[in-house]
Amino acid sequence: MMEKVQLPAEIRSLTERRAEAVGFAALKRAAGAMSEAYRQGTAAETRRLPEKERAAAYMVARMPATYAAAWRVLGEVRERLGGRAVESVLDVGAGTGAASLAARHWFPEAALTLVERDGAFADAARECLPGAALRMEDAARVEAFPPHDLVIAAYSLNELPREVAGRLWRAARVALVAIEPGTPAGFARIREIRDRLLGEGAHMLAPCPAETRCPLEAPDWCHFAGRVERSSLHRRVKDAGLNYEDEKFSYVALGREAGELVRGRIIRRPEHRPGLVVLEVCRGSETGAESVTRGERGAFRAARAAKWGDGWGGGPG
Repeated sequence: MMEKVQLPAEIRSLTERRAEAVGFAALKRAAGAMSEAYRQGTAAETRRLPEKERAAAYMVARMPATYAAAWRVLGEVRERLGGRAVESVLDVGAGTGAASLAARHWFPEAALTLVERDGAFADAARECLPGAALRMEDAARVEAFPPHDLVIAAYSLNELPREVAGRLWRAARVALVAIEPGTPAGFARIREIRDRLLGEGAHMLAPCPAETRCPLEAPDWCHFAGRVERSSLHRRVKDAGLNYEDEKFSYVALGREAGELVRGRIIRRPEHRPGLVVLEVCRGSETGAESVTRGERGAFRAARAAKWGDGWGGGPG
């Protein structure tokens, strides 16, 4: 079962206070408009909403999912870095600070710098991360970002000119992480960044098990999921029955130094049958279904516990 992630308790309390100040009816209207804009790929249009409503609606409706995606990605990145120190993090297009909060979980000693142009979101980020440095800037206009060990762009590069990815890579002393929605369009942007920066000398960290050409062809695309535990307010705002939400995302993590890659990556939700687990695995040069039977005791136990997005060392090498 996929692990459920929850925003830190103090951030949930802050979200509830901001939501209460706005009022439920206004919050629900703003959250609905925001969700529709994200589905349509027109997130910039949400800036027309009143500032307090926009920030509160984002914190309720989108921040938990963004945190869940970043939490899962950065956990994998920490493992792939193999002990390499991360003492500073730059979060570009930081919004209300979800990715920085995930970075604080996995790299608790790192100094955080957030870049955000939206005043309402930046104000909320200051409350969420009072010890972080915050730069009120439009990332599209920044010619050179300050060097940091880890640079993160979570759900922001789709709103920025393509050349910004190269500027972010130049600022990354250890690694760059880019996360986009788990849609064909989101994956296309991630693959573009992946191919360009690998061509400029970057090394793969995750999710790919190789630095070769991606084997997936349209209309297929590579994406993963993070599961966020919904608060009661989250459920009410979204008229949701389930106590969790699965956030689909695509991502790439690239490093300055080559590291040990996973032998394979599970790129679909595992299929469980009596005495059998079927995994769709990317091996770098190709993808395909791999079956693990009860007779393969160790591998079967591992396959039963494996989750979509996990590395997979079984099967062909």
